[in-house]
Amino acid sequence: MKSTVELKLDQNGLIPCVVQDQNTREVLMVAWMNTEAVEKTRQTGETWFWSRSRQQLWHKGATSGNTQKVVKMKIDCDNDTLLVEVIPNGPACHTGATSCFFTQVEFTEI
Repeated sequence: MKSTVELKLDQNGLIPCVVQDQNTREVLMVAWMNTEAVEKTRQTGETWFWSRSRQQLWHKGATSGNTQKVVKMKIDCDNDTLLVEVIPNGPACHTGATSCFFTQVEFTEI
């Protein structure tokens, strides 16, 4: 991500971040970042997020060991969503699943 890009943060100073496995292309999780989380991610090469429930910064994998090495950071055309491509060191989901997206939604015909 170029440092000249101005992020469009929401009213709480946050931006959604989609985390994708760089090798499998699977979406692993979606979390929120504030400007500090973005900068810590850029500086350390591992993902950092803002916890809305705890109101604090958190380093992915700090307690579980399931860190995420950042390969690329991209921003969408509206500058209001980040895509971070990572090499995961273990599952992304707190349930132990590889991805947080494992529940199938059934559709009915209208």
